[in-house]
Amino acid sequence: MKSWLKILGIVLLLYVHTAGLLMDVPRLAILNETVRALYFHVPMWFGMVLLYMLSVYYSIHYLRKPNPDTDSKSVAYAHVGTAFGILGIITGMLWANYTWGSPWHGDPKQNGAAIALLVYLAYFVLRGSLENEEQRARLSAVYNIFAFAAMIPLIFIIPRLTDSMHPGSGGNPGFNAYDLDSRMRLVFYPAVIGWFIIGLWIASLRIRIKRIEEKLDYNPS
Repeated sequence: MKSWLKILGIVLLLYVHTAGLLMDVPRLAILNETVRALYFHVPMWFGMVLLYMLSVYYSIHYLRKPNPDTDSKSVAYAHVGTAFGILGIITGMLWANYTWGSPWHGDPKQNGAAIALLVYLAYFVLRGSLENEEQRARLSAVYNIFAFAAMIPLIFIIPRLTDSMHPGSGGNPGFNAYDLDSRMRLVFYPAVIGWFIIGLWIASLRIRIKRIEEKLDYNPS
């Protein structure tokens, strides 16, 4: 990963944390100051989906042309994507606690996100249960594709079809329909880009560590 991209990610997140906590935000009913959580909660989900997309891409690539390095990339992106998903749920629970009155309301989008993460956690359980490397890589690649296909309706489709307290779901307007002025967009979009870059950086480190471990196993001396 290019050094300038790492620096860009760090600079963007420094800006997001500073501006996100100090800049003025619209005084929306119920949300008030908690709307600042938008800068951290939603970008986590954006990052999770993008990282899962990369993971699925490398899973498909592995099935077409098996290569241990491709499998390592798929696993690394899935790991970081899942970490982002867990952070997304935690930040969402904190936000919900101050706006809905409790961390977990059984909202369709909350439940869908939790189920989607459980599906991906099962992906890692599957990998850990198989000893044969080729079989593990092949079966987990197939499972990864189905996990991603299951995540899309759980997070983006089903909540829109049922009653939900989330913006953009169950008939509620999305954030674009709210009075989110340009000040918030100046922080929100850099947050999405910054978190995604950091996710790529972490994944690249995991990939490099895996390559080093494989070299050490191949040349123990």
